[in-house]
Amino acid sequence: MVAFHIVELLAQLFPSPSGPVASAASDLFEIVSCYFPLHFTHTKGGGANISRDNLSRGLLLAFSSTPFFEPYAIPLLLEKLSSSLPVAKVDSLKCLKDCAIKYGVNRMKKHYKSLWSALKDAFYSSTGTHLSFGIESLTTAGFEMDEIHREAVNLLQTLVKEDISFLGLVVDDLSVNSVFNSISRYSQYKEMPDTSKLEVLVISQILSVSAKASVESCNIIFQTFFFRLMNSLGIVEKPSTGDLVHKENSTVSIRLYHGGLHLCIELLTASKDLILSSEECSSAPSCAQESWCSMVNRFSVSLIEVFTSAVRSLNDDCGADVYLGVKGLLTMGMFCGGSSPVSRSEFEKILTTLTSIITAKSVKTVVWELALKALVCIGSFINRYHESDKAMSYMGIVVENLVSLACSSHCGLPYPMILEATSEVCSTGPKYMEKMVQGFEEAFRSSLSDFYVNGNFKSIENCSQLLECLTNKLLPRVAEIDGLEKILVHFATSMWNQIESSGVFSYDFSSREFVEAAMKTMGQIVGVALVDSQNSIIQKAYNVVSSSTLPAMESIPLTFDAFEGLQNDLSTRDELILSLFASVIIAASPVASIPDVKSLIHLFLVSLLKGYIPAAQALGSIVNKLGSGSGGTNISSDCSLEEACDIIFHETLSGKIISSDDSGNILCGSETVLSKICLGFYGSLDLQTSAITGLAWIGKGLLMRGDRRVNEIALVLMECLKSTNCSGNALHPSAMRHAADAFCILMSDSEVCLNRKFHAVIRPLYKQRFFSLTAPILESLIMNSQTPLSRTMLHVALAHVISNVPVTVILDNTKKLHPMILEGLSVLSVDSVDKETLFSLLLVLSGTLTDIKGHQSASDNAHIIIECLVKLASYPHLMVVRETAIQCLVALLELPHGRIYPFRRQVLQAITKALDDPKRRVREEAVRCRQAWLAR
Repeated sequence: MVAFHIVELLAQLFPSPSGPVASAASDLFEIVSCYFPLHFTHTKGGGANISRDNLSRGLLLAFSSTPFFEPYAIPLLLEKLSSSLPVAKVDSLKCLKDCAIKYGVNRMKKHYKSLWSALKDAFYSSTGTHLSFGIESLTTAGFEMDEIHREAVNLLQTLVKEDISFLGLVVDDLSVNSVFNSISRYSQYKEMPDTSKLEVLVISQILSVSAKASVESCNIIFQTFFFRLMNSLGIVEKPSTGDLVHKENSTVSIRLYHGGLHLCIELLTASKDLILSSEECSSAPSCAQESWCSMVNRFSVSLIEVFTSAVRSLNDDCGADVYLGVKGLLTMGMFCGGSSPVSRSEFEKILTTLTSIITAKSVKTVVWELALKALVCIGSFINRYHESDKAMSYMGIVVENLVSLACSSHCGLPYPMILEATSEVCSTGPKYMEKMVQGFEEAFRSSLSDFYVNGNFKSIENCSQLLECLTNKLLPRVAEIDGLEKILVHFATSMWNQIESSGVFSYDFSSREFVEAAMKTMGQIVGVALVDSQNSIIQKAYNVVSSSTLPAMESIPLTFDAFEGLQNDLSTRDELILSLFASVIIAASPVASIPDVKSLIHLFLVSLLKGYIPAAQALGSIVNKLGSGSGGTNISSDCSLEEACDIIFHETLSGKIISSDDSGNILCGSETVLSKICLGFYGSLDLQTSAITGLAWIGKGLLMRGDRRVNEIALVLMECLKSTNCSGNALHPSAMRHAADAFCILMSDSEVCLNRKFHAVIRPLYKQRFFSLTAPILESLIMNSQTPLSRTMLHVALAHVISNVPVTVILDNTKKLHPMILEGLSVLSVDSVDKETLFSLLLVLSGTLTDIKGHQSASDNAHIIIECLVKLASYPHLMVVRETAIQCLVALLELPHGRIYPFRRQVLQAITKALDDPKRRVREEAVRCRQAWLAR
């Protein structure tokens, strides 16, 4: 590396033709040339802080440091360019590009023929014959370019930029012209041999790269080849009038690819990119006077007709035709600025053609997807380059057309296709998004009205799909688009207005799809909204709830008699209102203002006991965020956390019994109504299971904020896992199952509530603290369990706690946890209902086996671990359990040989059976495992 820098420095110090560098150029070059191409043998970790890229760059700079190296460097580089080593080709092309700039035109001119020949070879050797006609390649070259190809492109463009005379070699080349002379030889693309496909691909690339080098080079390319291309497409000029017409009986659709369409598109793309390469499109008005622009303008109407004809091709081999037709229309639609050779009327014809494909196809086809992709590209282009005139056309022809279809109840297209097209097109610009949300608001209003007045279930299905589209397509982009938050908040408010004015629904829902979609949309809008916007939505929602036929919130006494009187189901409308309001509360910020919290807690508490999970989640969110606002501002000023917990936990059958610790904090005890219901003292089994699930969500809210009341909740849930309650009455298996799964609610991350997206208060290490509290108690209960069912449910609960704690905690406690994990795997493998929990626990074991911290404990328990894994390798209920168990057996090979060798035969016998597993992934893992154990 030092030698390269010395040569570069000498060249800078002595640039004179009569200086020492000029006289000793041959000797100096001989010193650096022996390193080319660079063979980098330095191994990783060898101590030297240098990379091959650094050395290669240093060598390149040394080669190009002085023009006196030209007689020696260029022949050497051309020679190495023919090397079979890809790295030598890449380095040669990079160096030739740098030398072409540094040496100057006069010195490089004598090498042009050799350079052109070498460049052609590089293009041919690095270009595949397969051209992709897929959607993803609509805006690319259509084939993969390796590093050799990219460097060949850079070198060719540099040579043309430095000296336009180099382009003469390109346009006069026999192989280039032979392609134009033979482009109509084959009638269909599939008939073309690979050699012909390669020729067209290479020549189109060469001409495209050359045309993009400069306006002058673009003019030369178009003057030489463009009219020939038009002729091959059947576009000729009437001698008498000069009008452009199609040849009589010209069948464009059978001459699309090899007949010049691909070449034509490449040249059009090159000229388009040439305009876009300027810093601002508006800075290039003069290119309208260039010959290439005049030629495109002159042929634009006919070209659009040709591309449209290709799009509508019905040949058996129409895939290539359709692709190239759409790509041609896309290219013509993306010329920038006032210098565009495509007039506004022609641009609008392109939009009309592509939009008509979208609106006419009743099923998704290749042409439908290509047309949609093209429209999205054009919309993004308009937005990026601020094309105001084109934006007006795009809005009127594309956006308004599709939005009106989304609002129409009599459209022949499947609604999901309309929504997809509308959302994709409108996502290209803020104004289009605003139009879309306004249209969706109208569509939602009319569809919901149609359902509750006429009972049209298709309309409510459309509402669900519309809301899902809004949630998935627009909401993730709120932060990046100014003004979108305000529009979405207006949409949410409009949803509440529509529900408020709907009155009693004439028909009940056939499914919960709409309610779930509405909840998701409402929650996510509130979640991304600013606090002032949240407050406005909350107030509107509260007004609707207050005026609904839901039970009067302030008069609900939390007594057993009251619970017994609440067994009637809510109406469809009331269920929707309750669910939507819960989603608003779930997503609200801690600093948001929620009115009448005490009454709302009553409402949600009664609702969760009726089995409405969103109500339980809303209660969990309230207790999580109360009193947690910054700067002393709370989620509400009329209720403290202690008062909320008082309402939830301490109203009993005969009044209030409040227990407290020494510090005066209110605790949840077993004497509360909620805990007694959970333990089966009152009410039906449904009431009991609803109370258990609700208590879990409330506990989750407290746990995440680090409130110690969750400890009492955990004890109540653990009581539910015993075979009998404290009065000796047997607990129902379903209640025990709900209590076990409650620990999953407490510990797992939720997508629907109590997460960062919905502004949950999260205290660091809350999972670790809960694990430290509950794991020893659950272990003790397991040891003293009275029935197999209780033992299983306790293991399910413990598995939920263990599998959701951070892995570092597990690794720090492997010696204590391994026996518990292994026993849990054994117990949970009995019943298929626990297969998902079993898999989660198995993943925890896998983590301990693949980390060095767990090796000592794994070594101590090797015999039990292997016995467990061998059993799970044939677990019939879940493929990933078998696959993971076999992977764990491979991981055990990291343990000391003496600890695992005695079990070698047992493992190999089990793996032999797994070789016949019905699932291929398991068989593949079994093969790897068998080979590894045999080698050991």
